[in-house]
Amino acid sequence: MYEISMIRGDGIGPDLADSASSVLGAMGKLGVEFKIIPLDAGDESLKKTGRALSDNVISAVQRSDACLKAPVGESAADVIVVLRRTLDLYANIRPAKSYPGMGSLRDDIDMVIVRENTEDLYAGKEFDLGDAAVALRIISKAASERIARYAFETAKRRDGAKKVTCVHKSNVMRITDGLFSSVCSQVAKDYDVSFEEMYVDACAMNLIRQPEKFDVIVTTNLFGDILSDESSQIVGGLGMAPAANIGDDFALFEPVHGAAFDIAGLHIANPSSFLLSIKMMCDWLGAKHGDDACIKAGIRLESVIFNLVKSGVKTRDIGGDQSTAQFTQRVVDAL
Repeated sequence: MYEISMIRGDGIGPDLADSASSVLGAMGKLGVEFKIIPLDAGDESLKKTGRALSDNVISAVQRSDACLKAPVGESAADVIVVLRRTLDLYANIRPAKSYPGMGSLRDDIDMVIVRENTEDLYAGKEFDLGDAAVALRIISKAASERIARYAFETAKRRDGAKKVTCVHKSNVMRITDGLFSSVCSQVAKDYDVSFEEMYVDACAMNLIRQPEKFDVIVTTNLFGDILSDESSQIVGGLGMAPAANIGDDFALFEPVHGAAFDIAGLHIANPSSFLLSIKMMCDWLGAKHGDDACIKAGIRLESVIFNLVKSGVKTRDIGGDQSTAQFTQRVVDAL
């Protein structure tokens, strides 16, 4: 029995949380049990309590085996960034994979972006200097090395090319990205994995031109944020894009997309990105606890979603006729 803290979020978040809860319940028949601990964080929590993320919620998350976070609204940075730092979730993992009928550029795209999650410009070290504004870009050897090793370990486990592409801009930011590049190059010597380097502008171009050539991309925080959104679009959009925030001892899983207030309450949101995040959670829990049943349950869940969208079963926001609840029920029935 795994205890899963679930932040229900804002906008379409509660609908997605309900979908995830139904699917987690159904996975009991696959030999893995989940106890869900619902938590409030985000815009609604801010209105009610004056804090987007309370100490009690942080403590509840820390006591759980893993966390699922539905999309949060305008206060997202006050939730996810705080959780990443508090729990030292240094690796942001964003797969981009072709699914049938989802408008991918190609049907053979299967990559993972491994994004350093704790520093760079997103550390928020900004200040005013007269009529100018300054932001400090922090890149450390320690953070660069551990994210590089995570990327190479990921490449080792994956089927296919077993290649790591280090993305940076060291020809301009010679000290910060120069450090990131040199650390990744040094770590590469410890692995029997193909290694290449690419400037971030070239990578952005090649994601459109030759997305099938990528396997694992490792990069810094800001570049990873931008490139992972681009990669999700080349496989059909954010509706099929899961994400994980992983540390040495804890992990949080979430959809890449936001709270989508424009369709909130319409019950038409595609829950697939959140459900595929559950698949990533099962992979992580299974590896951590040596639980083959958990890993197999995650594989089964992804297979169900693949077959449903292949057969044309989709939610209304992506051209289908299913509501969020109807699509979820199809997943539950297939499981």
